Amino acid sequence: DDSDLPDPSLMNIIEQDSLKWVFVGGKGGVGKTTTSCCLGVQLAKSRKKVLIVSTDPAHNLSDAFCQKIGREPTPIQGFDNLSAMEIDANDDMEQM
Repeated sequence: DDSDLPDPSLMNIIEQDSLKWVFVGGKGGVGKTTTSCCLGVQLAKSRKKVLIVSTDPAHNLSDAFCQKIGREPTPIQGFDNLSAMEIDANDDMEQM
């Protein structure tokens, strides 16, 4: 019975004050970067701070936001509370 489950909507995610992490995953070409960026922008409208982290080897956050994004949290132009970073999970594991 799904009657006690919340509606699967963007507003449901935005309104969940207790929600601290959102993971976006899927096969290649399904829109993970687009979804993550749009979700980050919407969350930034109602949250104190939002960080988008890409672990995708083919980083696209820089392209999506039209600015250079690196391994450290980078403020997104036009926002006071939205940052993004692109990390290389394989490289970071080798350095540990």
